[in-house]
Amino acid sequence: MKIQTFTFNDFAENTYILYDETKECIIIDPGCYTIEEQNILTSFIHQKNLIPTKILNTHCHIDHILGNKFVCNKWNINLFAHKKELSLLQASKQISKMYGFDDYKLSPMPHDYLNAGQTIKFGYVSLDILFCPGHSPGHICFYSKKNNLLIGGDIIFKGSIGRTDLPGGDYETLIKSINKEILSLPNETQIYPGHGKPTSLSEEKKHNPFIS
Repeated sequence: MKIQTFTFNDFAENTYILYDETKECIIIDPGCYTIEEQNILTSFIHQKNLIPTKILNTHCHIDHILGNKFVCNKWNINLFAHKKELSLLQASKQISKMYGFDDYKLSPMPHDYLNAGQTIKFGYVSLDILFCPGHSPGHICFYSKKNNLLIGGDIIFKGSIGRTDLPGGDYETLIKSINKEILSLPNETQIYPGHGKPTSLSEEKKHNPFIS
């Protein structure tokens, strides 16, 4: 499996494309807002001859869903997220205006819901779904044991963790999620966060002040 990172919008949000030799791919947290950002995403997919199969949202804060409608319409694919993120999706038009995203195109609702213990498949790749609330009520992460990688959304960053002062956030819940779902993974797991540079679980155990 290969992974391509794009950093989009004013929040410097990381959008990920995961793909393998079959050319099937998934798009996680499409934050592409401007036409230029949409063209960057489209150009990569065309250059690699990729076949998008679905959109996954780790969570539905506005910076992670700005490109949902564009991607759904462009490749005629469906959105998948956790059911507890619905309130954020439903309020996203109002939220977008609060942050100055006046041209935000309303995200479609999920085609289906993702839950802990389920597996997402595309090509020859399987991703396990980890339920990690705290940053938002229905935050999920995507883990590949075979490839030793975690698409972590906003639960953990290099040297930090996701903020919990937004509606639906809760610090104790976030720490519990990290302890239960993240710290139990192998130390060699590579973490691809929703913002900032990739890191490894072993590095975070050593240097992250929020991890005991």
